[in-house]
Amino acid sequence: MIDARRLRTLRAVADHRTVTAAAAALYLTPSAVSQQLAALEQETGHTLLVRDGRGVRLTAAGEILLTHADAVLAQLERAEADLAAYASGAAGEVTVASFATGIALVLAPAVTALADTAPDLRVRVLDAEGDASLPMLLDGRADIAVAVEYRGAPRPDDRRLTRLPLYAEPFDAVLPLHHPLAASAGPVAVADLAAEPWIGPYPGNPCHDVVLLACEHAGFQPRLVHSSDDFRAVTALASAGAGVALVPRSALRDTERTAVAVRPVDSPLATRRVFAATRAGAELHPLIRPVLTTLARTAAHLDHPA
Repeated sequence: MIDARRLRTLRAVADHRTVTAAAAALYLTPSAVSQQLAALEQETGHTLLVRDGRGVRLTAAGEILLTHADAVLAQLERAEADLAAYASGAAGEVTVASFATGIALVLAPAVTALADTAPDLRVRVLDAEGDASLPMLLDGRADIAVAVEYRGAPRPDDRRLTRLPLYAEPFDAVLPLHHPLAASAGPVAVADLAAEPWIGPYPGNPCHDVVLLACEHAGFQPRLVHSSDDFRAVTALASAGAGVALVPRSALRDTERTAVAVRPVDSPLATRRVFAATRAGAELHPLIRPVLTTLARTAAHLDHPA
């Protein structure tokens, strides 16, 4: 009989590529993870992992087992949801990991609404960058992730996750006031900014990926001279004439804009797509379901719903 806890360990090692990193995500010691993997190999009668440089990789047998592990773990989530529903599940805590703007736009208003509709449900909020919330969800550190699409993110058809689209917001061009396009009446063509110095987020930030994709679609690689993940800093640098930037529209609401020109852009790729995700099967949990429903209702009232 295969132990489901060992399947979780196999999934963590497959996600993190090293025993040490998987152990940290599971709050175990590396030796405990190694012991669980050795026991799983004994249970299955197959070698599941081999060394690969400083890390490990799955063998063909390991890949086969991992596919079944995802299905088994999702079914266990559904079983827990059904048992919680049977016990009525009216009270408890749900942990939601979200990036800062997602907290401001949808999560904080949802917490307010849930205080009235589900007063015994406690929402614990963790501020996490857009590329950090999904690993936290998959590692079990969060029950719901409010995340954005980015390169390297789990695919929409990833069997480990259930997704709920929330909203899609455009990026606007932020230009110094003296820029020739600052007074333009219509949308700015991204291609017209090809020769400019750029200000943008660091690599790894999902907004960095959006900027790169929009520029690549326009036929150039942006010359990123200044880097900051704080859009207030990005806007301040643009106001100082240090360069141009693409910034999510909602992130500009609380920034000082008197010394910059903010213009829409003509690229459909300059868009941040935001969704809520749970581990597959957990969306039915009686504590998680009302949070997802309230997030969706909150997002539907935004200027730019999904």
